[in-house]
Amino acid sequence: MNQTNFGLYEPTGTLKPVDENIWIADGPIVKMAMYGRFIPFPTRMTLVRLGNGDLWCHSPIAMTEGLQAEIEAIGPLRYLISPNKIHYAHIGSWAKLYPEATAWASAGVRERAAQQQIEVKFDADLSDEVPPEWKDDLDQVIFRGSRFMEEVVFFHRQSRTLILTDLIENFELHKVPDSYKLLVRLAGIADPDGKTPFDLRLTFLGRKDLARQGFQQMLAWEPDKIILAHGRWYDKNGMAQLRRAFRWLG
Repeated sequence: MNQTNFGLYEPTGTLKPVDENIWIADGPIVKMAMYGRFIPFPTRMTLVRLGNGDLWCHSPIAMTEGLQAEIEAIGPLRYLISPNKIHYAHIGSWAKLYPEATAWASAGVRERAAQQQIEVKFDADLSDEVPPEWKDDLDQVIFRGSRFMEEVVFFHRQSRTLILTDLIENFELHKVPDSYKLLVRLAGIADPDGKTPFDLRLTFLGRKDLARQGFQQMLAWEPDKIILAHGRWYDKNGMAQLRRAFRWLG
C-alpha cells in the first residue's frame, strides 16, 4: 500500500448523504503526532441543513471546487464549527469564501492556532448551552475531563446522529500501511474496536467522573448513527457502539 492513499474514504471532496438534511464529506490525509511519530490520518467533515435552510459545517476539510459547488447548491453556509482545539485548520480559508458565516470556537483553539501560526478568526464560543441559531435541530455538550483538550459533541435530532471528532477513532487495518498497523493497535483505535486513543485516555486519569457526565448525556440522546472524523463511522447500532467504545470509563 502506498502511504499517499493511506485510509482514504473515496471519493473525497464530495458530499455523501447520511440521512435527511445531514451529509459527510471525506477529505485528504493530514499528519498528527502519536507516540513520537507523525501518523497520516484520513479526515471527515459533517454538514447539516437546519430547519430554516441554513448550513452548519462541523470540522471543515480542505475545500475543492466540486465540494463548494455542491454546498452552494443546497443552501447558504452560515456556521463553521471547531469541535476541539486540533480541528480548525480550514476554518480560516472557508471563512474567506463565506464571509457571512460565523466561526465558532472550542476551548483552547485560539491559542492553538496562534502557536501553529495558522490564521483564523473566531466570532463566538461554544458552550454546553445550545445557541439559538441551531437549537431547533441540534443538541450539544462539552465532553470534559481531559487535561489536554475538551471536545464539543453534537447530536442531530432528526436523524438521531451523534457527531464526534477524536473521542472515537476507528481505523480499518486494511487501509493502514504495515508500518503503522502496530501503532494503530497500541492506540486502541483499530476497527472493529475503535475507541478514544490511548494517549488521549491517559489525560483523563483522576478526572473520569467529569467524562462520565458527557458520556451519560450521549447515551441519553439514544443515537442511532455516530459520525467520526477519523476512520469508519457507524451507520447503525449507535448505542451499542457507544457503550463498547467508552468502556474504558469503567
